[in-house]
Amino acid sequence: MATGRSCKEHGELEEAGRSQESMRVKWMMYWIIFALFTTAETFTDIFLCWFPFYYELKIAFVAWLLSPYTKGSSLLYRKFVHPTLSSKEKEIDDCLVQAKDRSYDALVHFGKRGLNVAATAAVMAASKGQGALSERLRSFSMQDLSTIRGDSSSTVPPSVTVRTSSKQSQPKTSRSASEGTGSSVCTCCSVCRLLRGRTE
Repeated sequence: MATGRSCKEHGELEEAGRSQESMRVKWMMYWIIFALFTTAETFTDIFLCWFPFYYELKIAFVAWLLSPYTKGSSLLYRKFVHPTLSSKEKEIDDCLVQAKDRSYDALVHFGKRGLNVAATAAVMAASKGQGALSERLRSFSMQDLSTIRGDSSSTVPPSVTVRTSSKQSQPKTSRSASEGTGSSVCTCCSVCRLLRGRTE
């Protein structure tokens, strides 16, 4: 009795599996026909929208496609779509292979170009950033640097501090700090300021 029941259940499961498979095929045919209808509809709406009852006919057509009694999508698929796809199957497969190869080549090409652009942008940003950093460091005065170090022994008068903002700055001389010695001393960088501090 248990064996008979399990065989009966196995048969029911196989039947349910076949039923699910037939439902999948039915819905696949419907969605393929509906996709073709939607594609055609975008063009026919432009030319036939003035036709009386045009929208009502479209609704009736979709209901006819969907109805399990009329099986409109199955009829159209088996009469028109399947024979066309079967006769051009080899050409479609060749086109898909070519498209796959071309898309891979295009992906590699644009990937290389994208990496080159990114590398160039990174190098440019680094070079500009380095220039901005050196300009920023030049703008500090010796007095600012000595307070950071905690060195109060270097006596640089505040009038000697020069801040440059242009990229092509010329060394500036200060006569007020060097009038006693008779020579002009450059005050454009911290090295010159340190050297001037030693000579005084």
